Amino acid sequence: MEFSLPLIGQAPDLIEIERALTATDPAALLDLSGDGGSLRISTVASDREVIACLHAAGVPAREDELRRLPSVCCGGCGG
Repeated sequence: MEFSLPLIGQAPDLIEIERALTATDPAALLDLSGDGGSLRISTVASDREVIACLHAAGVPAREDELRRLPSVCCGGCGG
């Protein structure tokens, strides 16, 4: 799944978020959008697991703020 979380104010600590996410999904990836206005997350974790990871990293995100994006998987890697 790919998720997007809008960001307001100061950018969150990506290292802490990555630690929390990879404890749930070792292959999880995250980055900031080009304009820095949103956090992008790619993971097999569920919506609730992502929110729990964000909370563990100190990001006060709500589930209704997290937007699930359509899959961009081409299937080429077999994943």
